[in-house]
Amino acid sequence: MKTTLFVLTYNEIEGMKAIMPRIKKEWVDEIIIVDGGSTDGTLEYAKEQGYTTYVQKKKGLRNAYIEGFPLVKSDYVVTFSPDGNSVPEAIPYLIKKIKEGYDMVIASRYLDHAKSYDDDFITKFGNWLFTKLINVFHGSNYTDALVIYRIYKKSLFYELKMDTEKSYNMEKWFFTTMGIEPLLSIRCAKYKKKYTEIPEDEPKRIGGERKLQIIRWGAAYLTQIIKERFTK
Repeated sequence: MKTTLFVLTYNEIEGMKAIMPRIKKEWVDEIIIVDGGSTDGTLEYAKEQGYTTYVQKKKGLRNAYIEGFPLVKSDYVVTFSPDGNSVPEAIPYLIKKIKEGYDMVIASRYLDHAKSYDDDFITKFGNWLFTKLINVFHGSNYTDALVIYRIYKKSLFYELKMDTEKSYNMEKWFFTTMGIEPLLSIRCAKYKKKYTEIPEDEPKRIGGERKLQIIRWGAAYLTQIIKERFTK
């Protein structure tokens, strides 16, 4: 079983320098940095460390996945944020868990004893609300359906059509570009894939700035959740 660490960056030099040295080479088979056009030295640092790097041509989180996934050579992918929110020491636990036969394993910020130290009232409520709506509309039992930090089969990305523009056509209504995580969680439940969660804290971010578009993403995700309920 080969595993790729898929790292999403945009002006995260402080986090990169603090977090990436904690990742042991024996944990994964390759590390790919997909950068959204950093101007703070993030990309240069990644190249200095010998990581495979790619600068996305289109802006937005989902385009980072769509453009970057063809570079992945492994069977499994850990999606990871180097801003301090993702605890690197959880990588071996995610890999160990998916070896039990799962299609996807999520590092949940709200399962059991886990806690997000980066949440404010709005993000905590939003994560709870959209996770709850996904569970109600799609019969799932997630505690954290939106988090980036997870591992899944590379083939799942294509099998669930995460790479198609049609899957995100509601973006244009809200003038935004969405992440893939809510839809990935929805379709794993919708198409009866085997998924689970492990508890993992979310520390505060290190440097940089949040890229959240709370109102636009919220409206788009709500539309997506409802639309997926009534389409095959």
